[in-house]
Amino acid sequence: MKQQDTPGFLKAKHSVIASKYLDPSQVLVIGFLIVILVGTILLMLPISSSIGNATEFIDALFTTTSAVCVTGLVVVNTLEYWSTFGKAVILLCIQIGGLGFMTLVGMIFIITGKKITLKSRLIMQEAFNYDTTAGIVRFTKKIFIGTLLVELIGAVLLCFTFIPQYGLIKGIGYSIFHSISAFCNAGFDLIGGNSLTPYVGDGIVNFTIMALIILGGLGFSVWLDTLKAIKIKLHAAKHFTWKQAFYKLTLHTRLVWVITIALIVIGFIFFFLVEFTNANTLGNLTLKEKIYAALFQSVSPRTAGFNTLTLPELTNASKIMTMILMFIGGSPAGTAGGIKTVTMGVLILCAISTIKGREHTVVFKKKIPFIIIARAMAIIMISISLVIVMLMVLTFSENASFMEILFEIISAFGTVGLTLGLTPQLTFIGKLTIIVAMFIGRLGPITMAVALMMRQGKDKENIQYPEERVLVG
Repeated sequence: MKQQDTPGFLKAKHSVIASKYLDPSQVLVIGFLIVILVGTILLMLPISSSIGNATEFIDALFTTTSAVCVTGLVVVNTLEYWSTFGKAVILLCIQIGGLGFMTLVGMIFIITGKKITLKSRLIMQEAFNYDTTAGIVRFTKKIFIGTLLVELIGAVLLCFTFIPQYGLIKGIGYSIFHSISAFCNAGFDLIGGNSLTPYVGDGIVNFTIMALIILGGLGFSVWLDTLKAIKIKLHAAKHFTWKQAFYKLTLHTRLVWVITIALIVIGFIFFFLVEFTNANTLGNLTLKEKIYAALFQSVSPRTAGFNTLTLPELTNASKIMTMILMFIGGSPAGTAGGIKTVTMGVLILCAISTIKGREHTVVFKKKIPFIIIARAMAIIMISISLVIVMLMVLTFSENASFMEILFEIISAFGTVGLTLGLTPQLTFIGKLTIIVAMFIGRLGPITMAVALMMRQGKDKENIQYPEERVLVG
């Protein structure tokens, strides 16, 4: 039956039924809000603070949102203010926020033997940006096990530094906390007010944290696709090269690897050269420490929030580069935030194709559909608009420089957690604005992509309109 022939009472019945159910993107938003609310209540309890006093609602809400949205911005010192119970609540919020609450719900269902409904599978599909519901439960299992395994390896490696310094029990606790925080790209630390600056020359801490950040930011689907290509190479004949194995990867995985490596290399070279003679950052370090610090500064803004350099002492050029890296963020379907590497990559490729006079955007001999390019443009434009609106709000509410405010907003929206020192000084309005920025930054790109896909699936236009050119540029 055609849509225009549908009886009125059937349309009314359909609207009533539809109103009783939430679409996947709405479920994701509500799920994160529930986790934030529960975490806020727990952090407000006197048992959560080290001095046994109840925490103000706005500070507990800010901390929980920062943890669930894996950001890392804090209005109180995590090490000194929170008790062991409070730190455990923060760590749990980080783990839930990094994996996504649907992953944990799915694993609980699997462990308890409960049936995972089609509705739950659809929500999990949207949360992971997966192509189909087929195999989504198996995919969730692999993500959960892989995450725990990587975090465990990271914690074991960090123990070699933290146990000799803090003792057995405290050293193990610190190792677990920082491993989970790094993999989930959260940026919370228990070192004190200077993040990881005391470990600027420690190879174990630097490379373990960087590896965890990169692995968490690659995206879960990239993990499995990469492992599949490696297995093909290892079991193939000798004449089968690594280049051929690379082309066995999906186009998405190839773009993620190329863009990720390019951003790390470009960032490293930039920070190494620009900060080389800056006495407040790299200037007084040894060559090894300069290499470690420049590389770490290139990796961390996407989007972990740890730092081994004093950020306010960076040159303005380095602060701008850091903001660019924070805005781009990690890759889709991972623990990182930002507009995502592939989103930016698609638009850059589109611009290159336009400059070359090509009608289509082609990479690795594959044509990128126009609908993907349009979606990337929409995500970037909406993201820039949100940053501008929140920037204007903070310029009225906060007594800080334009650079500090812009840095804070992009850090919150990109769920990074780096700051030039503004966070503890935020006013009530400023805290609320940053809370909204962190929440939108964590869920915004996901919900925007889901909403766009849903509308594109529903609103198929049967009417074709005449084409007419307009002037741009």
